[in-house]
Amino acid sequence: MKRPLVRRLLARLPVERFRNPPPVVAVVPLAGIIGRFGSFGRTLNLRSLAGTIERAFSLPDLAAVALSVNSPGGSPVQSALIAGRIRALADEKKVPVFAFAEDVAASGGYWLLSAGDELFADESSIVGSIGVVSAGFGFPELLKRLGVERRVYATSEHKAGLDPFRPEQTDEVEHLRTVQDDIYQAFCRQVRARRGEKLRGEEADIFNGRFWSGRAALDLGLIDGIGDLRTVMRQRFGDKVKLRLIGERQPWWRRRLGLAAARATRGVEAAALLDGLIATAEDRAAWSRYGL
Repeated sequence: MKRPLVRRLLARLPVERFRNPPPVVAVVPLAGIIGRFGSFGRTLNLRSLAGTIERAFSLPDLAAVALSVNSPGGSPVQSALIAGRIRALADEKKVPVFAFAEDVAASGGYWLLSAGDELFADESSIVGSIGVVSAGFGFPELLKRLGVERRVYATSEHKAGLDPFRPEQTDEVEHLRTVQDDIYQAFCRQVRARRGEKLRGEEADIFNGRFWSGRAALDLGLIDGIGDLRTVMRQRFGDKVKLRLIGERQPWWRRRLGLAAARATRGVEAAALLDGLIATAEDRAAWSRYGL
Protein backbone atom coordinates (compact mmCIF):
# COMPACT_ATOMS: atom_id res chain seq x y z
CA MET A 1 0.00 0.00 0.00
CA LYS A 2 1.39 3.34 -0.98
CA ARG A 3 1.94 5.92 1.73
CA PRO A 4 -0.04 9.16 1.45
CA LEU A 5 1.65 11.90 -0.52
CA VAL A 6 2.12 14.13 2.54
CA ARG A 7 3.84 11.31 4.45
CA ARG A 8 6.14 10.59 1.52
CA LEU A 9 7.10 14.26 1.28
CA LEU A 10 7.77 14.46 5.02
CA ALA A 11 9.99 11.41 4.78
CA ARG A 12 12.21 13.27 2.34
CA LEU A 13 12.69 16.28 4.59
CA PRO A 14 16.11 16.58 6.32
CA VAL A 15 14.58 16.14 9.75
CA GLU A 16 17.95 15.53 11.35
CA ARG A 17 19.10 18.95 10.22
CA PHE A 18 16.21 20.57 12.07
CA ARG A 19 16.82 18.46 15.16
CA ASN A 20 20.55 19.17 15.22
CA PRO A 21 21.18 22.42 13.35
CA PRO A 22 24.82 23.26 12.63
CA PRO A 23 26.43 25.83 14.92
CA VAL A 24 26.39 29.41 13.71
CA VAL A 25 29.19 31.95 14.11
CA ALA A 26 28.30 35.58 13.45
CA VAL A 27 31.16 37.40 11.70
CA VAL A 28 31.37 41.14 12.39
CA PRO A 29 33.78 43.06 10.11
CA LEU A 30 35.55 45.95 11.85
CA ALA A 31 37.59 47.45 9.03
CA GLY A 32 38.64 51.08 8.71
CA ILE A 33 39.65 54.14 10.67
CA ILE A 34 37.90 54.53 14.03
CA GLY A 35 36.29 57.93 14.38
CA ARG A 36 33.22 60.10 14.47
CA PHE A 37 33.48 61.51 10.95
CA GLY A 38 33.21 59.63 7.70
CA SER A 39 35.60 59.90 4.78
CA PHE A 40 36.04 58.20 1.42
CA GLY A 41 37.00 55.04 3.33
CA ARG A 42 34.84 53.36 5.93
CA THR A 43 34.83 54.94 9.38
CA LEU A 44 34.01 52.85 12.44
CA ASN A 45 31.92 54.29 15.24
CA LEU A 46 29.25 53.03 17.60
CA ARG A 47 26.45 54.80 15.74
CA SER A 48 27.19 52.97 12.50
CA LEU A 49 27.95 49.63 14.18
CA ALA A 50 25.33 49.36 16.93
CA GLY A 51 22.75 47.64 14.73
CA THR A 52 25.30 45.27 13.26
CA ILE A 53 26.54 44.23 16.70
CA GLU A 54 22.99 43.72 18.00
CA ARG A 55 22.09 41.50 15.04
CA ALA A 56 25.25 39.46 15.47
CA PHE A 57 24.29 38.48 19.01
CA SER A 58 20.67 37.77 18.03
CA LEU A 59 21.18 35.01 15.45
CA PRO A 60 19.48 31.66 16.18
CA ASP A 61 21.72 28.67 17.02
CA LEU A 62 24.53 31.11 17.77
CA ALA A 63 27.71 29.43 18.97
CA ALA A 64 30.03 32.44 18.93
CA VAL A 65 30.70 35.89 17.51
CA ALA A 66 33.87 36.46 15.50
CA LEU A 67 35.34 39.93 15.05
CA SER A 68 37.37 40.50 11.89
CA VAL A 69 39.54 43.51 12.77
CA ASN A 70 41.53 45.52 10.24
CA SER A 71 42.15 48.97 11.66
CA PRO A 72 45.12 51.25 12.37
CA GLY A 73 43.15 52.97 15.13
CA GLY A 74 41.60 56.37 15.58
CA SER A 75 39.26 57.78 18.20
CA PRO A 76 39.86 56.33 21.69
CA VAL A 77 36.29 57.20 22.68
CA GLN A 78 34.73 55.30 19.78
CA SER A 79 37.16 52.42 20.36
CA ALA A 80 35.99 52.17 23.96
CA LEU A 81 32.31 52.49 23.03
CA ILE A 82 32.42 49.79 20.36
CA ALA A 83 34.43 47.36 22.51
CA GLY A 84 32.19 48.08 25.48
CA ARG A 85 29.02 47.32 23.53
CA ILE A 86 30.47 44.04 22.29
CA ARG A 87 31.46 42.98 25.82
CA ALA A 88 28.09 44.00 27.28
CA LEU A 89 26.19 41.83 24.79
CA ALA A 90 28.66 38.95 25.13
CA ASP A 91 28.14 38.89 28.89
CA GLU A 92 24.39 39.33 28.59
CA LYS A 93 23.94 36.57 25.98
CA LYS A 94 26.68 34.31 27.41
CA VAL A 95 28.25 34.07 23.94
CA PRO A 96 32.02 33.71 23.45
CA VAL A 97 33.76 36.26 21.26
CA PHE A 98 36.76 35.44 19.06
CA ALA A 99 38.75 38.29 17.53
CA PHE A 100 40.98 38.03 14.46
CA ALA A 101 43.51 40.62 13.29
CA GLU A 102 43.90 40.91 9.54
CA ASP A 103 46.52 43.37 8.21
CA VAL A 104 46.47 45.67 11.23
CA ALA A 105 44.98 45.69 14.72
CA ALA A 106 46.97 48.57 16.18
CA SER A 107 46.24 51.41 18.58
CA GLY A 108 42.42 51.69 18.63
CA GLY A 109 42.35 48.64 16.37
CA TYR A 110 43.96 46.62 19.15
CA TRP A 111 41.43 48.10 21.59
CA LEU A 112 38.72 46.55 19.37
CA LEU A 113 40.63 43.28 19.12
CA SER A 114 40.86 43.09 22.91
CA ALA A 115 37.06 42.85 23.10
CA GLY A 116 37.46 39.17 22.19
CA ASP A 117 37.79 36.35 24.70
CA GLU A 118 40.45 34.81 22.47
CA LEU A 119 42.60 36.80 20.06
CA PHE A 120 44.26 35.58 16.87
CA ALA A 121 46.39 37.09 14.12
CA ASP A 122 48.37 36.13 11.08
CA GLU A 123 52.13 35.83 11.55
CA SER A 124 52.54 38.98 9.47
CA SER A 125 49.72 41.00 11.04
CA ILE A 126 50.62 44.27 12.76
CA VAL A 127 49.46 44.21 16.38
CA GLY A 128 49.81 46.51 19.37
CA SER A 129 50.77 50.21 19.41
CA ILE A 130 49.28 50.73 22.87
CA GLY A 131 49.54 54.48 23.32
CA VAL A 132 48.10 57.87 22.44
CA VAL A 133 49.36 60.32 19.83
CA SER A 134 48.36 63.83 18.79
CA ALA A 135 49.82 65.31 15.63
CA GLY A 136 49.51 68.56 13.77
CA PHE A 137 51.40 71.37 12.06
CA GLY A 138 52.55 74.84 13.06
CA PHE A 139 52.55 77.79 10.67
CA PRO A 140 53.55 80.95 12.63
CA GLU A 141 56.64 81.70 10.51
CA LEU A 142 54.72 81.14 7.29
CA LEU A 143 52.21 83.83 8.25
CA LYS A 144 55.02 86.27 8.90
CA ARG A 145 56.54 85.64 5.47
CA LEU A 146 53.18 86.10 3.81
CA GLY A 147 52.48 89.26 5.75
CA VAL A 148 49.31 87.81 7.25
CA GLU A 149 48.16 88.87 10.70
CA ARG A 150 46.43 86.20 12.79
CA ARG A 151 43.48 87.50 14.82
CA VAL A 152 41.88 85.30 17.47
CA TYR A 153 39.29 86.46 19.99
CA ALA A 154 38.60 84.07 22.86
CA THR A 155 36.65 84.31 26.11
CA SER A 156 39.42 82.84 28.26
CA GLU A 157 43.18 82.44 28.36
CA HIS A 158 43.44 78.89 27.07
CA LYS A 159 40.40 78.72 24.78
CA ALA A 160 42.60 79.04 21.69
CA GLY A 161 45.36 76.82 23.07
CA LEU A 162 47.65 75.03 20.62
CA ASP A 163 46.59 77.27 17.76
CA PRO A 164 48.73 76.08 14.80
CA PHE A 165 49.22 79.67 13.62
CA ARG A 166 51.06 80.86 16.72
CA PRO A 167 54.15 79.60 18.57
CA GLU A 168 53.70 76.73 21.02
CA GLN A 169 53.20 77.61 24.65
CA THR A 170 54.88 75.33 27.21
CA ASP A 171 51.91 75.24 29.57
CA GLU A 172 49.54 74.30 26.73
CA VAL A 173 51.76 71.42 25.64
CA GLU A 174 52.00 70.18 29.24
CA HIS A 175 48.22 70.26 29.53
CA LEU A 176 47.87 68.26 26.33
CA ARG A 177 50.28 65.68 27.71
CA THR A 178 48.18 65.42 30.87
CA VAL A 179 45.07 64.72 28.80
CA GLN A 180 46.98 62.20 26.70
CA ASP A 181 48.16 60.41 29.82
CA ASP A 182 44.57 60.07 31.09
CA ILE A 183 43.54 58.46 27.80
CA TYR A 184 46.66 56.30 27.76
CA GLN A 185 45.94 54.97 31.26
CA ALA A 186 42.39 54.07 30.20
CA PHE A 187 43.86 52.12 27.25
CA CYS A 188 46.28 50.30 29.55
CA ARG A 189 43.47 49.41 31.95
CA GLN A 190 41.47 47.93 29.07
CA VAL A 191 44.39 45.75 27.98
CA ARG A 192 45.19 44.62 31.53
CA ALA A 193 41.53 43.82 32.21
CA ARG A 194 41.11 41.80 29.01
CA ARG A 195 44.52 40.07 28.87
CA GLY A 196 45.35 39.78 32.58
CA GLU A 197 47.91 37.12 33.36
CA LYS A 198 48.23 36.23 29.68
CA LEU A 199 50.56 39.20 29.22
CA ARG A 200 54.21 38.21 29.27
CA GLY A 201 57.21 40.48 29.68
CA GLU A 202 57.72 43.84 31.31
CA GLU A 203 54.93 46.41 31.07
CA ALA A 204 57.49 48.93 29.88
CA ASP A 205 57.98 46.74 26.81
CA ILE A 206 54.27 46.17 26.19
CA PHE A 207 52.79 49.61 26.87
CA ASN A 208 55.41 51.72 25.11
CA GLY A 209 53.53 52.40 21.87
CA ARG A 210 55.48 49.92 19.74
CA PHE A 211 53.76 47.58 17.31
CA TRP A 212 54.77 44.01 16.53
CA SER A 213 54.24 41.23 14.05
CA GLY A 214 51.66 38.60 14.94
CA ARG A 215 54.37 36.17 15.99
CA ALA A 216 56.01 38.70 18.34
CA ALA A 217 52.59 39.70 19.70
CA LEU A 218 51.98 36.04 20.57
CA ASP A 219 55.26 35.90 22.49
CA LEU A 220 54.20 38.98 24.48
CA GLY A 221 50.76 37.56 25.24
CA LEU A 222 48.91 40.21 23.28
CA ILE A 223 47.18 37.46 21.30
CA ASP A 224 46.39 33.80 21.98
CA GLY A 225 47.33 32.19 18.70
CA ILE A 226 48.24 32.36 15.04
CA GLY A 227 45.35 31.58 12.72
CA ASP A 228 42.63 32.86 10.42
CA LEU A 229 38.95 33.12 11.17
CA ARG A 230 37.61 30.28 9.01
CA THR A 231 40.25 27.75 10.04
CA VAL A 232 40.01 28.46 13.76
CA MET A 233 36.20 28.43 13.76
CA ARG A 234 36.11 25.09 11.93
CA GLN A 235 38.58 23.67 14.43
CA ARG A 236 36.44 24.84 17.34
CA PHE A 237 32.95 24.11 16.06
CA GLY A 238 33.41 21.52 13.33
CA ASP A 239 33.45 21.52 9.56
CA LYS A 240 29.69 22.15 9.37
CA VAL A 241 29.86 25.47 11.21
CA LYS A 242 27.99 28.27 9.43
CA LEU A 243 29.82 31.59 9.21
CA ARG A 244 27.25 34.38 8.89
CA LEU A 245 28.64 37.71 7.77
CA ILE A 246 26.76 40.52 9.50
CA GLY A 247 26.84 43.73 7.47
CA GLU A 248 25.29 47.14 7.81
CA ARG A 249 21.73 47.13 6.56
CA GLN A 250 20.51 49.84 4.22
CA PRO A 251 16.90 49.67 2.98
CA TRP A 252 16.37 49.98 -0.76
CA TRP A 253 14.38 53.19 -0.33
CA ARG A 254 17.26 54.79 1.60
CA ARG A 255 19.67 53.85 -1.16
CA ARG A 256 17.34 55.39 -3.77
CA LEU A 257 16.72 58.51 -1.70
CA GLY A 258 20.43 58.82 -1.02
CA LEU A 259 21.15 58.74 -4.74
CA ALA A 260 18.45 61.32 -5.41
CA ALA A 261 19.77 63.55 -2.65
CA ALA A 262 23.27 63.29 -4.06
CA ARG A 263 22.03 64.43 -7.47
CA ALA A 264 20.09 67.30 -5.92
CA THR A 265 22.94 68.63 -3.80
CA ARG A 266 25.83 68.71 -6.24
CA GLY A 267 26.02 72.46 -5.84
CA VAL A 268 27.20 72.14 -2.22
CA GLU A 269 29.63 69.26 -2.70
CA ALA A 270 32.81 71.32 -2.99
CA ALA A 271 33.26 71.80 0.76
CA ALA A 272 32.38 68.17 1.43
CA LEU A 273 34.86 67.08 -1.21
CA LEU A 274 37.62 69.13 0.43
CA ASP A 275 36.78 67.68 3.84
CA GLY A 276 36.83 64.22 2.30
CA LEU A 277 40.21 64.78 0.71
CA ILE A 278 41.68 65.96 4.02
CA ALA A 279 40.15 63.00 5.87
CA THR A 280 41.47 60.64 3.21
CA ALA A 281 44.97 62.06 3.56
CA GLU A 282 44.78 61.55 7.33
CA ASP A 283 43.49 58.02 6.83
CA ARG A 284 46.29 57.31 4.38
CA ALA A 285 48.83 58.53 6.91
CA ALA A 286 47.36 56.27 9.60
CA TRP A 287 47.66 53.18 7.40
CA SER A 288 51.09 54.19 6.04
CA ARG A 289 52.57 54.19 9.52
CA TYR A 290 52.32 50.40 9.42
CA GLY A 291 53.68 50.07 5.89
CA LEU A 292 50.28 49.64 4.24
